[in-house]
Parts: sequence; structure tokens; C-alpha cells
Amino acid sequence: MTGKRYRWLRMLKVGGVHAALLGYSALVLFPILLVLLNSFKDQMAIFGEPLKPPTPETFSIDGYRTLFEIANFQHYFLNSLIVTTVSLILIVFLGAMAGWALAEYSFKLNTFMAIYLALGIMVPIRLGTVGILRLMADWHLVNTLTALILVYTAMGLPLSIFILSRFFAQLPPDFKDAARIDGASEYRIFTLVLPLVRPALGTVAAISMIPVWNDLWFPLILAPSEKTKTIVLGAQVFLGQFLNDWQAVLAALSLAMIPAVLLYLVFSKQLIRGLTAGAVK
Repeated sequence: MTGKRYRWLRMLKVGGVHAALLGYSALVLFPILLVLLNSFKDQMAIFGEPLKPPTPETFSIDGYRTLFEIANFQHYFLNSLIVTTVSLILIVFLGAMAGWALAEYSFKLNTFMAIYLALGIMVPIRLGTVGILRLMADWHLVNTLTALILVYTAMGLPLSIFILSRFFAQLPPDFKDAARIDGASEYRIFTLVLPLVRPALGTVAAISMIPVWNDLWFPLILAPSEKTKTIVLGAQVFLGQFLNDWQAVLAALSLAMIPAVLLYLVFSKQLIRGLTAGAVK
């Protein structure tokens, strides 16, 4: 009877955590939905009925028409998608390898390396903007997407390594020892344990995705040219030119926000599992 009661209490606690996270997500998504709905309304309806969805009388796509006729937003979107996707792959893959090494192997500089990498979480990478710009200029990478990918990978690795190393350390050693007895190589063992920390991988991807997609600083410093402009930088330039055209402004904000929301929803399940893993016993 005690065991059944414990299971019910645990299910209620986990369900409460999930409900709280989902409720918070709905609260955060409401302003984004409001901006999206108003982007499909005419100018008078935006100010007269901002909380109502568009109707056949108020529906308008003039903002999006202005956006695609004047600005090259499809190219900006492609640049942001390439930078974000490649950066996330490198952050997750390299972070998993480094986290596995720190959690699994003991060596003299193990603690020093963990502290050194943790400093990257506390020290903002923007403090080194001048040095980064000089380095990219020496490597002839200014106004290239490669420069942004390298910077964002370096920015996301410390947190990725910190999270994944903690998850790898919690794995039972019996599974890994059995694989070694069977003759599996260390690389093979790494690929075997990687699915066991999938919630942590999703958490790292979700946490790292938003700063990369929404960043304005490094695209403005390292890649401000028209061919390498990201969607956030393109939206900011566009907003400065069409500040009084609210249809175009809301359309630009929608195109900048919606992809980030969709990517977040893709990783949200793994994010919630990663955040609640081990929180309720």
C-alpha cells in the first residue's frame, strides 16, 4: 500500500511540474500569438481592435507584401537557419564528447578543465568582441557565416559541457563496464550511452538555440553585409526604415519570432524532461 501511495504522489508531483511549465509556456506564447494575428490586419484594425483576430473585413497581407518586395527576408531567414542549425549541431556534439571525457576519465587536469570551462558560463563572450573581430579579420572570415558559427559554438560549449557532464556522471557504471568487457571501444561506448542522455541533449539544444537565433550583436559586428545578414539584423534594419508602417513592422517581427518558437516547440518535450530529470524522487 505504501508503494502504491508513493507512486501516486510521485506522479502527482511530476504532473504538477509539467503543468506549471506548460502553463508558463502558454503565458509566454500569448504575446507572440498577438503579434502574429495583428500582422494580418489592416492599420485601423491594429489600433482599433488589437485583441481580436482578423476578420474578412480587417484581413490584410500588405505588411508581408511590403516586406518581400523591399527586403530580402527569405535570404536572411536562410542565413539564420544555416547558422543556428550548424551551431547547435557543433554545440551538442562537441559538448557531449567533452562532457563524456570529463565525467568518465580521471586525469590530473580534470578539475582544472572543468573550472576553466565553467568560467565560460560566467564571463560574457561579448567582452572579447574586439579580440574576436581581430581574430576573424586575420583569418579572413569577416562577413562570412563561418565566423558566426565559430563564435556561437564557442559561446554555447561551456554550458553544454557543464550540463552533459553532470548527466553522464549519473549513468550507472555497470552498463559501461559490461560493454568494455565485451570488447567495445570507447567510441562505441560513447555512442551507446548517448541515447541515454537524450533529454539533456534536447535541453542543451533548446537553451542554446534562442541566444543564437535572436542575437544581434555579433551579426552586426562580424557579418553586417547584405549576403550574410541574419533575419534579426535584417528585421532591425527594416524596422528603422518603416517605423510608421505597423503592418510591415508586425510582419517583420512575426518572421523573426515564429521560426524560433517552432524550433523551441520541437525541443520542448526533451527540454521539460531534462529540466525535471532527477528533480522529483
